[in-house]
Amino acid sequence: MLIQSNVSLRHLNTFGLDADARYFVNVQSVDELIAVLRDPEWKETPKFILGGGSNILLTKDIEALVIHPAMKGISIVEENEATVVLEVGAGEVWHDFVMHCVGKGYGGVENLSLIPGTVGAAPMQNIGAYGVEIKSVIESVEAVDIENGKKRIFNNSECEFGYRESVFKKALKHKYVITGATFKLSKKPILNAAYGDVQKTLQEMGAENPTIRDVSEAIMQIRRSKLPDPAEIGNAGSFFKNPEIPVAQFTRLRETFPEVPGYPVDAETVKVPAGWLIERAGWKGYREGEIGVHARQALVLVNYGGGTGAQIKALSEKIQESVAGKFGIRLNAEVNFI
Repeated sequence: MLIQSNVSLRHLNTFGLDADARYFVNVQSVDELIAVLRDPEWKETPKFILGGGSNILLTKDIEALVIHPAMKGISIVEENEATVVLEVGAGEVWHDFVMHCVGKGYGGVENLSLIPGTVGAAPMQNIGAYGVEIKSVIESVEAVDIENGKKRIFNNSECEFGYRESVFKKALKHKYVITGATFKLSKKPILNAAYGDVQKTLQEMGAENPTIRDVSEAIMQIRRSKLPDPAEIGNAGSFFKNPEIPVAQFTRLRETFPEVPGYPVDAETVKVPAGWLIERAGWKGYREGEIGVHARQALVLVNYGGGTGAQIKALSEKIQESVAGKFGIRLNAEVNFI
């Protein structure tokens, strides 16, 4: 286990931004992680946890010990005729884990195909797509206390999952390192293909009686058609959360903008697509030097190769002000600013 100095993090953030870690360590087991956290030499050094960097915006160098959790492994904890419980290391690539499940016929995560990042980061963000959130399949999360190096298991309710939120982004932010998670999946899955795009793509595929593999393939086709590949152009996927507003506010909004889409969250709240708001505010395809808004998906901010995190942050603030001025809705970033 080698602790390095002044390490570039370009390869560990999907925006492809230049930023350095003052110190960096790659930990491949829970024991290695605990050893680092309890090492007297590093006890007073600030710690920063970085997985795949798929949901962060690095605006400057990180003056801390950057810990990269690289714990691997997928193993069966419990199994019966109907379900299987899998224990998965935090360092596993999320999409690889989904493909493992699809290949085994385990249903529950197929709608989350092609989401970038690692398994360890997934519960922190409560990742979701096409009608499914990770909170519906997580049994528990294993983490280590940064302060004392003690292990703790959080059950589903203790994770306090919300829309792109969890306790690890709120009350316990920067206090724990997620080292793994357990997932309860179905061997007799009920497909979630209600989204129009998914149904349409399955029909185009000729999948009359779709399987979880068909749903996964349909979602990958949709994502590839709408979202840029971070390997080709720097981005962190959806930059903003879809705002949830009171029904009364949505009713007033429709008086001025009859075409605005909205999806009921509950009896009092409506979710409005942030991408629609940004596009109608005139930002889709906007470019400012080496950064901009993607030409096919207004929800995605991009780095064409030479941009900085500070520039992308400034652009996001311009978009927030523009949308607020036009629609009276304040967008909140889904991406974490560092």
